[in-house]
Amino acid sequence: MRYNLLPLLATTLLLLTGNTFASGTVEDGLLQQLINEVRGLTSRLEQLEQSMHSLRVENAVLKEAADTLSDATSTLSKTGDRLAWAENIRLKGDFRYRYENIDEQNKSKQRNRSRARARIEAVAHINDDLKVGLGLASGGDDPVSTNQTLGAGGSSKGINLDLAYFSWTGPGNSQVLGGKFRNPFYKPAKSSLIWDGDYRPEGFAVKYAQGAIFANAAFLYLESDDKAGSKDAESYWGLQLGYTADLLDATRLVAGISYYDIPVQGSQPFFDADDSFGNSLAMDGSYQNNYRELEIFAEINTQIADLPLSVFLDWVENQAADELETGLAVGFKLGKASASGTWQAAYTYQDLEADAVLGLTTDSDFGGGGTGNRGHIIKGAYAFNRNTALSLTYFINESNSQDINYDRLQVDLKFKY
Repeated sequence: MRYNLLPLLATTLLLLTGNTFASGTVEDGLLQQLINEVRGLTSRLEQLEQSMHSLRVENAVLKEAADTLSDATSTLSKTGDRLAWAENIRLKGDFRYRYENIDEQNKSKQRNRSRARARIEAVAHINDDLKVGLGLASGGDDPVSTNQTLGAGGSSKGINLDLAYFSWTGPGNSQVLGGKFRNPFYKPAKSSLIWDGDYRPEGFAVKYAQGAIFANAAFLYLESDDKAGSKDAESYWGLQLGYTADLLDATRLVAGISYYDIPVQGSQPFFDADDSFGNSLAMDGSYQNNYRELEIFAEINTQIADLPLSVFLDWVENQAADELETGLAVGFKLGKASASGTWQAAYTYQDLEADAVLGLTTDSDFGGGGTGNRGHIIKGAYAFNRNTALSLTYFINESNSQDINYDRLQVDLKFKY
């Protein structure tokens, strides 16, 4: 409310000054002075009133801005809740460019080619105990290779499902896997005597570790569909027990035993009915043997001249075959190409007879892939930084049955992210 005090003050002043003049005690100029002071006070009151009005307007503007900010904060909070799932997903992958030269004795000329391998995996953490993974990779449907040969006029290349699994952390130090996942079995020094590094088994697995003991078990499928007109469903299982021990300062032993029961006798070869990957076939083209593979392995990790050194032995025998039933790999690795400027060198000698293991799952590069080959693998690598490395692998192999020489050179530029 606006208060106009000038008439009231003027009236009061006239009454007071009237009495004053009547008494003859005040000069004529005093009245004018009082009137001026009243006018000044009135002007000041009007200014204060205008200031209060301005403050009320500013308060209204600030309240509106606060309401707008509150709405925006609420919207951002809801958006954050909707996007919170992204914080639980982790992406990782790698890319490899390879030059390869293959010199096979019974071929008229050497083979040169460039190949690429690209892989990406997304892992979603559902909660503290459960995660789900999805991986894509280049290449075709080969179960032991994700390489893609470059060429064909620059045509588009295929992308395939490489991983699709769940992983549940159970009681103690156990882990349950289901779907299509990385090989759950321990491989000494990453030996490919039984399992190629790119092989992704399908089925269920359980992993357990407690102190010095570890155990891995799996129930896996070669074919899960037994519909009419197709081959019977085929499954297999494996069990592995291992032990780790600290022998001396900076020296550790890893040793274990594995058993894989793969009952395929009488079945046609899997993946490619015309290719048994070195395994012996019966007259009707079916597998001649089952594969009950007993594996014994040992690996020693130590240091020499401040460099990590790993020495390993991997031996396997097919208990279901009467001949050509054993396989052996021995070797070492010195150094580790991980941080910038580091390097490593490795050597392996391997002899894998035709029916020692299921040829489908073994190394796809050694001797051209599959079983029935022996020879040497020489490797070297240099790391430019933590995520980039250059490596060289040279296979000097020959066929066990035909003594055909097989040399293979691979030069790889690798990137991890």
